[in-house]
Amino acid sequence: MTDLSLYRPNVGVVLFHPDGRVWLGRRANTPGPYNWQFPQGGVDAGEDLLDAARRELAEETGVSSVSLLGRTDGWLAYDFPADHVGGKAARGWKGQRQVWFAFRFEGEDSEINLGATEHVEFDAWRWALIEEAVELVVPFKRPIYGQVAQAFRDFAAHRPLRDGVA
Repeated sequence: MTDLSLYRPNVGVVLFHPDGRVWLGRRANTPGPYNWQFPQGGVDAGEDLLDAARRELAEETGVSSVSLLGRTDGWLAYDFPADHVGGKAARGWKGQRQVWFAFRFEGEDSEINLGATEHVEFDAWRWALIEEAVELVVPFKRPIYGQVAQAFRDFAAHRPLRDGVA
């Protein structure tokens, strides 16, 4: 059994366009090709998880015009790779534990502002199919992204079938 106290509490957000595509951001100052991801971030002490998800979404994208579609059950955890040199690993975390939220975007694309706060997380963004997120995220996060894509599949637009294969 995994000791979740070793994992930094975190929330993730999948922002759905009304047509079922999802918002992907390209991580600033991060070389490709696996530098695209959903908004996510830490939970402050005593902060409600839904409030943290809304805060992180607004901080990283400028978006606040959303309606809640759903959330994952329980925590999903991933380990930082052994060669991960990020600050969170340096502070003693084994990885991150996350609850993911699905929101429908109710605004216009002009609401999206990657410079909404001093700390710029993303330097570009686009709407994509949810399956693309699994392919474009850094490899150590792919199992979680696969679980999130499965959990939120009913909200998503999917690749058209070709010869019966998605």
